[in-house]
Amino acid sequence: MKLNRARAAALGLCLGSAAFASGADGDATIRARAGKSEIVITTTSRLAGAIHSLTWDGKEFINSTDHGRQLQSACSFDNTPTAEAETFNPTEAGSRRDHVGPTSTSRLLELNAAGNHLRTRTQMAFWLAPGERSEGQLARNPNALSDYMLTKDVRIGYERWPQVLDYRVTFSVPTNAQHTYAQFEALTGYLPPEFDTFWQFNPKALKLEPLSDGPGEIKAPVVLATADGRHAMGIFAPPQVQPFTTGPSYGRWRFKAERVVKWNCVFRVRKAEGIPTGDYAYRMLVPIGTRDDVEAMLREWTGRPKSLTDPVR
Repeated sequence: MKLNRARAAALGLCLGSAAFASGADGDATIRARAGKSEIVITTTSRLAGAIHSLTWDGKEFINSTDHGRQLQSACSFDNTPTAEAETFNPTEAGSRRDHVGPTSTSRLLELNAAGNHLRTRTQMAFWLAPGERSEGQLARNPNALSDYMLTKDVRIGYERWPQVLDYRVTFSVPTNAQHTYAQFEALTGYLPPEFDTFWQFNPKALKLEPLSDGPGEIKAPVVLATADGRHAMGIFAPPQVQPFTTGPSYGRWRFKAERVVKWNCVFRVRKAEGIPTGDYAYRMLVPIGTRDDVEAMLREWTGRPKSLTDPVR
């Protein structure tokens, strides 16, 4: 089950692969040396090319139980208190109905994986199938498969830091869509429960500080770490000035019963006359390593966003 605001308020090898067709092979691995270990990233056809696994220093960083967790992206539109995000919610890895099964309602159109670089293009499934409900609210989508596309470009390593993902996404809103509000969950990471210590990065003090369980979003970058500080993952997005847009904001959640924790990075677009159709592109950096490693990366990136704003490749 997808674990988001509505609930608080989800392997193969193919180095050098390339596919360009509906139903492209989603099983791929990229890897690169990252400090004392390798970062190894695995995608699967089961998840339409979404990231199923990320390991470093012998540690799995991703919970991939159903089709709503993983390291992935999603979007929602025209949300209101009576029609919340899940009721119109294109999701990269698949739908709620896909659950723990072997296939995805999302359609992988293209995948390229070689060395430390991954690129995919996916036609996203709606999280709910027509007629399904979330928190009692009926799905607003008429089809199981949406016309909303996601292109992601992931590279292991950035500048002098090998222990980071340079992660870029483009959401493509179809030309016939009519919306006044868009919520782009540019990236979310669902982590195993042992990443149980939550931190926020203070940009003035240039250090990590304890963060409550919340849940919800804040303005400061979020880091989830193991209690001993040996393994941590964070999320950082430089300022990205775009019309009618707010963000980034960063969320964190702890789902005790489901034994999973989550962070996300969100941008929102509002325009009363209707938001433009077409592409919405966002860039993020995902630092990985020890807690001290992650803090050092955030410290270096904070205050110098200009070098981080070049467009999606």
